[in-house]
Parts: sequence; structure tokens; C-alpha cells
Amino acid sequence: MGPIKIAYIGGGSKLWARSFMQDLALDPNLNGQVALYDIDIPAAERNQKIGTRIHQKPEARSKFVYTVARTLEEALTGADYVLISILPGTFREMRSDVHAPEAYGVYQSVGDTAGPGGVLRAMRTNPIYEEFAAAIREHCPQAWVLNLTNPMSACVKTLYRVFPQIKAFGCCHEVFHTQDFLCCVLREAAGIDAGRRDIYTDVSGVNHFTWITGANYRGVDIMALLPAFVEKHFVEGFNESGPVDAYLTDTFSYANRVKMDLWRRYGALGAAGDRHLAEFMNNTWYLRDPKTVARWKFALTTVDWREANQARQIADSIEMAEGRKDIPLKPSGEELVRILRGLAGLETVVTNVNFPNRGQMPDIPLGSIVETNCVFTHGTVSPVTAPPLPLGALALVRRASDNIDLTCEGTAERDMDKLFAAFLNQPLCSTLTVDEARALFTEMCRNTRQYLEPYYKLW
Repeated sequence: MGPIKIAYIGGGSKLWARSFMQDLALDPNLNGQVALYDIDIPAAERNQKIGTRIHQKPEARSKFVYTVARTLEEALTGADYVLISILPGTFREMRSDVHAPEAYGVYQSVGDTAGPGGVLRAMRTNPIYEEFAAAIREHCPQAWVLNLTNPMSACVKTLYRVFPQIKAFGCCHEVFHTQDFLCCVLREAAGIDAGRRDIYTDVSGVNHFTWITGANYRGVDIMALLPAFVEKHFVEGFNESGPVDAYLTDTFSYANRVKMDLWRRYGALGAAGDRHLAEFMNNTWYLRDPKTVARWKFALTTVDWREANQARQIADSIEMAEGRKDIPLKPSGEELVRILRGLAGLETVVTNVNFPNRGQMPDIPLGSIVETNCVFTHGTVSPVTAPPLPLGALALVRRASDNIDLTCEGTAERDMDKLFAAFLNQPLCSTLTVDEARALFTEMCRNTRQYLEPYYKLW
């Protein structure tokens, strides 16, 4: 196929960009240009050098030229595909998102999608995405837009609100880990070794709160194997990728006890990491306090850890860009390049993405952003209708979806009352009085006012 242009907004990314560049280099059928755009120009320049070094490796199978775009217009003009991966604000703002609620007894394990932190992050992010959508409409209206930024659902909904004809969807890898978990079930219960791409799963929900209602490997019903597996492993937990106590040293690890608890309660398997799933539940269930979190065997990801990790990633990027550290060329396990191949007609790809509801989840309002399987082939994306969720799980998903829609309505209208209503309705705020929630919301807005005042009238 002919050369393509990929515009990467947030092209100074410390993690996603590197994985994407490695996967691009390993694909023999794609070639062209990647235009890196970032408000942190030195970070984009480092990734330009890293991308160039990756494609100079003998085992690289594609040819891509990496450039640094100084303006958004330069990056987007002529683009066939647009990737968006940004941090809305800084870790200073995220510190307030995650940790300010702790003074009110509200703990968050991630703080970027649901809960108080998710609402504040959406308030910062959605106005930026309004600008992105308008720029895409002007400079590359036919481009496919792949979003990686959280809060995923709010970002994608904002893109479609500003530019209804946009061709956008959100990509998230959380379901992949649950598919790995199901492969472990298949191996232990049936003695069958399979990879996650070898099984088919019925996926539905909203981002970071997806559910699997069916899983099949060559006629083997994996879901039928779950009750015995969960009964065996529930108390101790089970980690599909390492020791069951890895969460003690790895903030992203967990023992799947939340996931298995939801299966026992609702008859569907939560299909995201426990850190995310817990944030969609009342805060007394899994996140009452650090001791409760420890009993459920996952971790609270602190902003201190994120800052230290970012410093490590920047140090690695500098060494890689300067040629002092090797860049191993290996598949990342992400789906972005496979999706590009599907859109380019090189193969048919079925995977879960976040897309406007066009009936693929009949029990959720049309236009809400839902996460289900979609088929990518020859320049088209076709959502796959998901089987119905059990009523209990559906009630939880419907609440989460409505909260997302209300948050997006509040940001679109710059309506602080609607935004507070969405904030108050978060399950993690369930133990707060209205006055306590109002005080916390006001405090968090004031803490991040530098990023909010250009768009909202604060107190």
C-alpha cells in the first residue's frame, strides 16, 4: 500500500509513543510519516530520534520518517490517521484529583475516569478536545482518530459533539488483561494453552467498567469453567501475569479478587483491572480505606509514584535518543497497529473499542460512548451488538454511563451546577453529605483553577 501520514498529538509521550513506534517498525505493510506534535517540544524531539533509531534497526520491517510538527495545523494537514495521547494538566493537578478527596475519606486507586478525580479531569480535558475536534474538522476531516487519553469516554463524546462526522474511537488495553485471565482459566480447567487473540469474548460496558458475558475457544465455553475456578482462587486471589502478591511492589498489579467478587455477585466478569473496577462502586465496598484495599489485594496508585515513574521514563528516553541505551524491538501487545491494518484493508480485525452507541448496547442511550467489540475492515468500523448484561450489572453500567453523559453536558454548557450533580452522583462519593461533597468539589476546582478558569466561571 502507499505511504500514510500519522499525526500524533501528544507525540512527546513517555510510554505510548515508544510502544507504538516499535509496533509500527515490525509491520512490513505500512510505511510513511509520523508527525509528532506536543506542547513539550523537547519531548517530541526525543521521540523523533527514538523513532528514527528504531526504524534503523536491522530487524525493522517498515519505513517511517519521524518529524516534529511545531503547530497542530502542521501535524494534521494531510493526515490519514490521528493519535491523541495527552496528559491534561500536570501532576500538580492530578495530585489534587487523586489525593484531595482523601481528607473526606474518599480513596481512589487511579483517579482519571470515575470518582471525584474523573470529573475534574474531564473538566480540564473536554475543552482541549473541543479544540482538537475543530482542528481535525478543518485540516483532515476524513482522518481516522484513535484516542488514548483518559477519561476515554468523555474525550470521545466531546470529539463527536463538536464534529459529528468525525471518525473517532477510543482504544484501551484493560480488556486484554481479562482475556489473559480467561486463558489461565482455560489452561487450568481444561488443559488448553491459548493466547488471548485465540479466544472470542463478548464485551460490553463503558471504558474501565466493561464486562464479559461470554468467552469461547473452539467450542469450549470458558465461562462455564469460571465457577469452579473462582471458588478455588477467590480467597487467595489469582494474578494472570505474576505472583498473587505482586501488588505489594507493583502499583499496577492486582489479584483479581474484585473481578471475581463481581462475577459472584452479578454473573458477569468485570473486564478491567481491579483498580479501575473498584472506582465504579460505592466507596465502602473496595476503597473504604487503605486497609480495605489491601484485603482486596490491589494498590492505590499515588501521584508520588507517578512523578517518580515519569522521571525514570524521561531518563530512559534521553538515553535512547542519544544512543546510550538500546531500544529493544519487540511487539507491545497493544492493538493500535492491528487496527490500522484493519482500516487499511490488510486484514479484518475484531477488538474492543469505545464508540458511540448505535444500538450495539440496546439498553444504553443512543449516542452514549460504549465499549464493545467492533469489526475493522477496509476503511469501515462496524460495532458488534453485545448480548444483554445481567440486570444488576446493567444498572451499574447505566449509572456510570449517565454520569459520563451528565459530566459532558456540564462541560459543554460550562454549567457548574450540572458538573456538581455529576460529581455528587459518583459512587465513590456515596458516604459524603451534600455539604461535604460541595466543599470537596469547590476545593478541587480551586486547586486546579489555572486549567479551569479559561473555560468556567469559578467562585
